[in-house]
Amino acid sequence: MKNVDDLIESAAELADRGLSKGEIADELNVSRETASWLVERSGSAATQSETSEPAPTGGPHDIHVDWSAIGRDSYRLEAVTSAMADLLVKQGDAVDLTIGIEKAGAPIATHIARDLDTDLASYAPRKHQWNEGDLEDLGGSFSRNFAQIRGRDCYVVDDTITSGTTMTETIEAIREQGGNPVAACVLVDKQGLDEIEGVPVYSLLQVITVGSDD
Repeated sequence: MKNVDDLIESAAELADRGLSKGEIADELNVSRETASWLVERSGSAATQSETSEPAPTGGPHDIHVDWSAIGRDSYRLEAVTSAMADLLVKQGDAVDLTIGIEKAGAPIATHIARDLDTDLASYAPRKHQWNEGDLEDLGGSFSRNFAQIRGRDCYVVDDTITSGTTMTETIEAIREQGGNPVAACVLVDKQGLDEIEGVPVYSLLQVITVGSDD
């Protein structure tokens, strides 16, 4: 994916397949606001009925991260996730659970769980249901097909931190379930965060925007 036009085209394809704007944000590794802008710019039939307001022409401030060269090859994914596991390995001997944030965080967490010899859990964030309105009106969920959370120290894994909203939601959801998030790890952190809700955040790459709007 080389430019904004490619992103707009991809957003249109995903919208026409019935994905929510939150899911499109997840697929393209951009913020929800950017996903909304891309879909509206595309003129996708799936979104024309949602809003009558034209999309802004300047576009939002965001950074698109394309890590498909890693994700499409199991050997590369294993190598990169081993590096992520190495960032986490010294965070606590009592940690026996790795939680992947769906969708992209789940395969990453699977490799990390194997490297660190932990159980595996999966969390579906509420943004996957989001099209318009307030995220607080929606709810995320842990999959019953994986390990349970209560009473366990755990790592939280995702591919990208864009705003930090999804990671914050997941940490809060883990605590509500009686779990103890010890550390979080991602491939790319767009915010350069050291911690979220008191949980240390580790990343292989931090993206820092240099410049101004002037």
